[in-house]
Amino acid sequence: MPSEVRTRLPIPRIAQHAALERLQSFPVLTLTGPRQSGKTTLAKMLRPDFAYCSLEDPDTRAFSMEDPRGFLKQFSGGAIIDEVQRHPDLLSYLQGVVDASGEMGQFILTGSSQFELMESISQSLAGRTALMTLLPFSAAELSAVHRLPESVDETLYAGTFPAIYDRSVEPAIWYQDYVSTYLERDVRSILNIHDLTSFQRFVQLCAGRVGQLVNLSSLSRDAGINRATAQSWLSVLQASHLIHLVQPWFTNLSKRWVKTPKLYFCDAGLAAWLLGVRQVSHLASHPLRGALFENWVITELIKSQTHRGEKPGIYFIRDKQGHEIDAIIETGPNTFHAVEIKSGMTISSDSFSGLRYWGSRLKEVSLQPWLVYAGDAVQQRSDATVLPWRDVHSIL
Repeated sequence: MPSEVRTRLPIPRIAQHAALERLQSFPVLTLTGPRQSGKTTLAKMLRPDFAYCSLEDPDTRAFSMEDPRGFLKQFSGGAIIDEVQRHPDLLSYLQGVVDASGEMGQFILTGSSQFELMESISQSLAGRTALMTLLPFSAAELSAVHRLPESVDETLYAGTFPAIYDRSVEPAIWYQDYVSTYLERDVRSILNIHDLTSFQRFVQLCAGRVGQLVNLSSLSRDAGINRATAQSWLSVLQASHLIHLVQPWFTNLSKRWVKTPKLYFCDAGLAAWLLGVRQVSHLASHPLRGALFENWVITELIKSQTHRGEKPGIYFIRDKQGHEIDAIIETGPNTFHAVEIKSGMTISSDSFSGLRYWGSRLKEVSLQPWLVYAGDAVQQRSDATVLPWRDVHSIL
C-alpha cells in the first residue's frame, strides 16, 4: 500500500514541461485543479526562487484586500500566490503590475474553483496568463518512481491524490478528512447550502453513478431536491474539478445515438470512499468495481492530455440499443483512438464486441482500437491492441 513507503522528495510531474514553456511566453501562469492535487508543490518546483504566499492565510488575505498595490509591490522578484480565488479582485491590480513590467513568467497563481476565478481572469488577465489544470498523480508519474500500487484493487482504493503518497496516512482516513474539509466546506460555501444532509446524499449518489449517463431527473428525485438544484450542484462539482462530464461523440448523421454525458469523478479513490469502500478487500465483490475501474482509466486518459497542457478531448459513443465504445479520442482529421475498458483479468472474444460493431459502421473515420483490462500482459489481437491497466498512458 502507498502508506508503507514514503519519500520526502516531490514526485516529478509530467505537467512541469508544459508549464515551463508557458512561463516563457506569458507574464502569468495560472494553475487550477481540485484541492490537494499538487498545485503548490508544482509551482514551487517550477520557480523555487519565487516568494510564496497563500491567500488562505487570513492576515495575508487581509493585507491583499486592504492594500493590494502594497501587497504586490513586495514581489518584485516574482511570486507564487496560492488560492487566489480567495481574493479575485487582486487580479485587476496584478494586470497593472505585469503590463508595466512587460516581463514573462512574473507570477504563478493557483486556484481550485473555476467559478470564482475564471470570471476575474477573463476580465483582468485575458491574454496575460496561461491556464493549466493539474489533476492528481497519473499512473505514469507513479510508475516512474516505482510508487504505483501493485494491484488494481489497491490502486482503486488508494486513488492518486499526492497526499496519499507523501504521508503515513490510511487512504480511508485521508478521504474522510478531504470530503469534510474541502468538498463540503468549499462547495457548500459557493452554493450557500444550508442542508448538509441533502448535499452529502447528492455527492454519494453521484459516486454511485460513475460511468453512467447523467440523469438529472433520477438524481434529483433520489437526492430529494429539484432538478434545477441538481443541475446547479453538478455544475459546481464540475467547476471545482471534482467530477468530469464526458460528452458523447456524434455526427449530424447520428440521430439514433445517445447524446447525454457520462459522469466520472476526478479520482477513483475518492469515488470508492464515497461508495463506502474502507478496505482494499471491499473491492473484490463490490458491485461497482467495474465502474470504478472505468473511472480510473477514463481519468488516466484525461490526465494524459491535460498534463501536456492540452484541452481534454475524450468522448464516448453509444447508440440507443446499448452498443458502446467507452472512449473515443481524436488524433487527427477523421482519425481516432477507440478504447474499450474491461475490469476483468482475462479477455474473451465478447470483450471486443463494441469495437467490432462500431468499426464496421463508422466507415467514414479511421479507428485505432484498444482494449484496456485489469490484467498484466500486452496482447496484439486481431480486433485490438490489448493493454494492461498500468500501461494505459501508452495510448496517448
